[in-house]
Amino acid sequence: MLGALLGVRHALEPDHLAAVSTLVEGGPGPLRGALVGAFWGIGHTVSLLVIWAVLALLHAELPVRLMHLFELLVAVMLIALGIRSVRRALAPLPAPALPAHGHEHRRAKLIDWSILNRPLGAGLVHGAAGSGALTALVMAGLPSPALRLAYIGLFGIGSLCGMALLTGLFALPLSRMHGSKPALRLLPALTGCLATALGVQWAYAPLFGLLH
Repeated sequence: MLGALLGVRHALEPDHLAAVSTLVEGGPGPLRGALVGAFWGIGHTVSLLVIWAVLALLHAELPVRLMHLFELLVAVMLIALGIRSVRRALAPLPAPALPAHGHEHRRAKLIDWSILNRPLGAGLVHGAAGSGALTALVMAGLPSPALRLAYIGLFGIGSLCGMALLTGLFALPLSRMHGSKPALRLLPALTGCLATALGVQWAYAPLFGLLH
């Protein structure tokens, strides 16, 4: 239970929120927002479980330099997502989409699902960056591989549920503002600037660690 609750809290960390916010404001609806958060959580959990399994098999801890590299990758991703969001805010607004039928409707659904690759990738990167500290904690605090696997799995499920709930709630007011042209400009600009600024600040510590 503690692992699940800490996973929910983990979803609220600023780098996670900044990354996902640049993805949620691109499409309306609480269901779409919850899916974005859920796919982030899936990627996050997969990274944690894979890296933990490798380290458990090798009876090793994640090297410090590799931890710094993963953290730097998070910073680069935040900057890239932020710049992409700002560019969207400055681009010409798309024409309103007409209702799709038949083959066009199926194609629209395919495109909609393909967009979820971005939060999945963001979750994979975030999971890798947080895996070192979590794995060390689990290895030191729990006596058996089964309990360690259960803890990390519940931690991942908690982060998935927390992020899906948060992004679903965040997307609810956005769906009502989606027809507003000022909102379509302002929201991507704000989330993009926030993500970029946080990415630049986030890069300092891992970059310093890698260079020394």
